[in-house]
Amino acid sequence: MEEEKLTGSEETSAAKANGLSEVNRGVAWDGCSVLLDINDGDRLVFSRLSPSASIKIGNKKCSLRPLVGCPFGSLFTVETGPSGPHLSRSAPSSTGNCVEEISKDEGQSVNEIRDNRSLIDNNTAQSLSSEDIEAMRSEGATGDEIVKALIANSSTFEKKTVFSQEKYKLKKQKKYAPKVLLRRPSMRSICETYFKKHPQRTGFMRVDTLSMLLSMANVGPYSDALVLDKLGGLVVGSVAERVGGTGYICSTYFGTVPYQIDIVRMFNLSSDVCARILQAPFSDLSPLQNAPSECAMSDPSDVRPGSPETAQPDPSNELLQDGDSLLDSRDNGDDTLTGQKPVKPGRKAPPEIVKSWKDNGFTSLIIAAPEMDVESLIMDLLPLLAYSAPFAIYHQYLQPLATCMHKLQASKMAIGMQISEPWLREYQVLPWRTHPHMQMNAFGGYILSGIRISNSNTGGVIEDKAA
Repeated sequence: MEEEKLTGSEETSAAKANGLSEVNRGVAWDGCSVLLDINDGDRLVFSRLSPSASIKIGNKKCSLRPLVGCPFGSLFTVETGPSGPHLSRSAPSSTGNCVEEISKDEGQSVNEIRDNRSLIDNNTAQSLSSEDIEAMRSEGATGDEIVKALIANSSTFEKKTVFSQEKYKLKKQKKYAPKVLLRRPSMRSICETYFKKHPQRTGFMRVDTLSMLLSMANVGPYSDALVLDKLGGLVVGSVAERVGGTGYICSTYFGTVPYQIDIVRMFNLSSDVCARILQAPFSDLSPLQNAPSECAMSDPSDVRPGSPETAQPDPSNELLQDGDSLLDSRDNGDDTLTGQKPVKPGRKAPPEIVKSWKDNGFTSLIIAAPEMDVESLIMDLLPLLAYSAPFAIYHQYLQPLATCMHKLQASKMAIGMQISEPWLREYQVLPWRTHPHMQMNAFGGYILSGIRISNSNTGGVIEDKAA
């Protein structure tokens, strides 16, 4: 990994620049957020590593302590020892590639006329009973040993085709020797997990839609991005990950209570990056600070997110306590490494930075608020954008973006506008079996993008040629 190539002094300075001391971001540390991939995507769980953290796999409860200090991408198996079930690190195997495991003699059988038509599923092919399996477990047999015993005691295994044998092995492995993959929470993995488990909490935003949203808004290093995020902080965290602590991210909101951005804590961002995530109400950013915003007056959702009148938790935060997910959104985890109070994302923007934004404008604008009126939002937020700067608006449906696009065309506030519909199809890549998935998600939302310009109505230098 790249951190291993650094010298000792360079690694120390790099760690201090990230707000940590002697910490390798390529490995899991005590207090960090992790994504646990169980049995190759069958189950995805967010968790925060701590001495008391554990996960339940089947009917076994395992501690997550062995994950601390292991590189992201490590594979673990569930084993039973004298102290009970525990996670044991194992080397990645090539069981998924059946062709590599076939010898030359067995490889000839692949081309033979051989199928499963003579096999009858009457529950008599397996001579190993459940009592025998429990006896093996009590004697300390591992999951792989149980799978091998099941194969040896199956009277129909040798009659199956090579691919059927691999499917049989995989099915038994998931039951008796489950695998746990330690994944790093990133923009892609977090978005994919939410889309798979609870898509409504992130506005049904797919990972390709999120990446296209950032690209169309031209988010990059040294960007000053204005973000209106009503998706729990998914967009704010993704922008911060791409900016990388070189620019600023302003998470704006209407009303007096900021919108929830708890998903940002899953990204394991350093203190330096978290310090670049600021929150400022629209009233502070608007040149007319004393005038109420049109969107703030007309949109009833201003009093919903966390206001004292409703006082209910944000839906995006429910995934943190869903099932056996142990991710505590109140703890950032960096304080266990540095001994000092961590920098939390979303602090109030200092007056001098707000003044700089007012004078120079933002370099990017991203709106992801499907529950709000995007037409009113863009009319309020677009004047805060610098001239020739891009903007991108995400919505679950097409009609609100079409209405917003017509309004911008009529007001001559933007050019180069287009509405894009992302399209994604996954492929199965296996030996002799590479093909598109039979089922796919056909809907990923819509994105309205464009570039802000000046016109005579806003006091710019471009005059109306029709006059």
